[in-house]
Amino acid sequence: MKQLLNTLFVNQDTAYLALDGENIIVLKDDEVLARFPLHNFEQITTFGYVGASPALMRKCAENNIALTFMSPSGRFMARVIGAMNGNVLLRKAQYRLSDDEMSASLEIGKNFIAGKIYNAKWVISRTCRDNALRVNVEALQNVTAQLDGYLQKTMNAASLDEIRGLEGKAAVAYFSVFDTMILNQKEQFFFTERNKRPPLDNMNCLLSFIYSLLANDVGSALEGVGLDSYVGFLHRDRPGRASLALDMMEELRPILADRIALTLVNRRQVKATGFVKKENGAVLMTDDMRKVILAAWHEHKEETIMHPFLEEKVKWGLVPHVQALLLARYIRGDLDGYPPFLWK
Repeated sequence: MKQLLNTLFVNQDTAYLALDGENIIVLKDDEVLARFPLHNFEQITTFGYVGASPALMRKCAENNIALTFMSPSGRFMARVIGAMNGNVLLRKAQYRLSDDEMSASLEIGKNFIAGKIYNAKWVISRTCRDNALRVNVEALQNVTAQLDGYLQKTMNAASLDEIRGLEGKAAVAYFSVFDTMILNQKEQFFFTERNKRPPLDNMNCLLSFIYSLLANDVGSALEGVGLDSYVGFLHRDRPGRASLALDMMEELRPILADRIALTLVNRRQVKATGFVKKENGAVLMTDDMRKVILAAWHEHKEETIMHPFLEEKVKWGLVPHVQALLLARYIRGDLDGYPPFLWK
C-alpha cells in the first residue's frame, strides 16, 4: 500500500477492500493489513481481482472518492464514481486545453518532449559511466551534447510543429548511438534504424513489444485518474488512437522501455531463438519469448525508486499513475505546470 497525492494505491493483488466506520480497511484472508481514514483520499486504486465491499463503494460514491480497479498487471478494468464526481469538469478542461494549440497544448507538449530528451540523455550518460571501457565514450558524449541543444530549443519552441521537428531530430541523434549501447549478442541484436509495422530485426521487434506494454500501462493510468486517453496535446485527435497515452509515454520511453530492452539483451535474458523472420522480412516474437519479456517487465515494475518530483519512494510500476495524477492536477489548476518525469 502507498499513499501519494491524496491517492491510495493497493498493490496486494489478493487484498479485499472494506469499510469500517469512516475508515477503509485492507484485508487478506480475513486479516487486516492496513487501515486508513477515508477522508484522506480523493481516489483509491487497487490492483487485483478480489474487489471491494458494496458498503465501501457506496461510501466512496457519496464522498466523491473515485474507486479504480486495475488488473494485477496494471490494465484498467473499471472506475466507480459518484453522480456528482468532478470527472466531467476535468475532461472538459482537458478538451479546452487540447483545442488551444498555440498556448496550452504547446506548453504541455514542451514538457513531454523535454522529459523524453532529458531521459534519453540519461540513458546514454549511464552507459558511459558503467561501460567506459567497452564503448566509444567520445561519440556518446557528442550525442548528449546534441541532445542538450535540442532540449533547450524545445523549451523555447513556438509551435507544436517545431516541437515535433525537434523531437524527430533528437530521436535520430539518440538512435544513432543505440547500437553502441548493445554490448552483447551483437550479431543477433543490432540496431541500424528504427523500423516498425512490421519490425525488420530482432531489436526493433523487442522495442515495439515493450513500447506496446508501456502504452497500455500509460493509457490505463490516464483512464484511472479520469482523463480521456484519446484526447492528446502533442499527438492530435485521430479515430482509434490513444493520443494522450502516446503523449505521456514519450518521456518514459528511454527509461522504462529502451533501458529494459538493452538490459534484456546485454544480460542475455532474451535470445535470438525467440524471434522468427518471415518471408516478407518481418520479425515476429515467439510465445515463449513474450512470456520471458512479460516476466521481466513485471519484475522491473516492482523495483522501488525515488520519484524525482515528489521525492518519495515509489515502484516503477506506479510511475505512469503518478504522472497521470500530476497531469490531472495541472489540468484542474492545482499545479502551475506539468512536471515530466526527469530521471536522475
